Amino acid sequence: MDNGKLSRREFFKEFGTVMGATTLLASYPWLSAFSEENRKNTENEKARIAVIGPGSRGQYLLNLLVMNPKVEVVWLCDDYQPSLDAAMQIAPKAKTCMDYRIVLDDDSVDGVVVATPLSTHAKIVIDAMNAGKHVYCEKSMSNKLEEAKAMYDTHKATNHVFFVGQQRLYDPVYIKAIEMIRSGMFGNIEGIKTFWYRNNDWRRPVPSPELERKINWRMYREYSCGVMTELACHQVQMGTWIWRDIPETIYGVGAITHWKDGREVEDNVGVVYTYKDGRRMTFDSIISNKFYGLEEQILGNKGTIEPEVGKYYFEETPPMPGFLNMINDIENKIFNSFSFAGPSWDPEIAKQNHGEFIIGKKRDYPDGSPFIMDAFVEAVIDGKQPPMIVEEGYYATVLSLLGQKSMDEKQVLTFPEEYKIDYL
Repeated sequence: MDNGKLSRREFFKEFGTVMGATTLLASYPWLSAFSEENRKNTENEKARIAVIGPGSRGQYLLNLLVMNPKVEVVWLCDDYQPSLDAAMQIAPKAKTCMDYRIVLDDDSVDGVVVATPLSTHAKIVIDAMNAGKHVYCEKSMSNKLEEAKAMYDTHKATNHVFFVGQQRLYDPVYIKAIEMIRSGMFGNIEGIKTFWYRNNDWRRPVPSPELERKINWRMYREYSCGVMTELACHQVQMGTWIWRDIPETIYGVGAITHWKDGREVEDNVGVVYTYKDGRRMTFDSIISNKFYGLEEQILGNKGTIEPEVGKYYFEETPPMPGFLNMINDIENKIFNSFSFAGPSWDPEIAKQNHGEFIIGKKRDYPDGSPFIMDAFVEAVIDGKQPPMIVEEGYYATVLSLLGQKSMDEKQVLTFPEEYKIDYL
């Protein structure tokens, strides 16, 4: 491992006990960038990449890019000088500008990474693809449904590589978890419970009052949908990934219950996504209590899987020793000849089931971000769009935005026909 980053060889090795590389690529075609054939095709090539929006997330992605020997970072673009200054410390040889159109006018640029505020994604991405560039766009795709659809349609029309930053698609724990689910280990998946709790105001320091909305854009509806587009987008993707389906109805509620500081986005939300035959996926977030953290609890009739902690649990576990002792004491010492219906006394609370690790050990490497960035570089070099990754990102964005729309309109929504795509 180099600087906490797994190599492709280590990447495949993580789940080699479950399936071989060929099976892995057949099940998850968006991993095709890591195939042996592709590796040979790009062996001596470089991708000339520009980073548009090297703020906090953009700088993280920039660090991953400069670690890749197949990348030359040629441009850094941001209209906020402190972000540019910080990015130049990471990629000092790159040219800089404050207008992304300068980057798009450079014919030598192969691909762009867009990590700007959410409300600016659509225009930059669409302009970039129309300018002949391959694009990696941080999630969510947009804060507007119609813009997300326009971005997807532009990708299909131009046929340029398009990645959406849903890094769980490249996370070894999640990939193996989904394979275990599809193998039937946990029976029928009857529900998916997702939640993301934290306890902070989500604010960033502002050096001058006029920069409040520029820096804290996540707080304001003009630029973001807050929790739904910044957090939920990661988790509600599990529905399409696991069930290969989209919900029939969406119902959400939300409010500002704690952080009454001028923000316009909710700090307390809950959304129910109902699928055909009644299966449900829920998303819940409160950002004034962090006790339960974040997780996706995938509930089957034979077991449960929790990818964030990297563990799974089967339904049938040995009874708790203390409970067995209680049964024996009561049966032998008190009731003697009377039968005792022990299970009816067992309270239906969570049992002490410590589970098993999904990949045999605790997570000691990053999430899927390094892998998705490497995959984007490979795709830029060979010009081939990995299947399904755009569609997964699109539906994750749309589900998040429909949850927000339901909150805003205070009504149950039916999934709109105009936002369905030919995917599932």
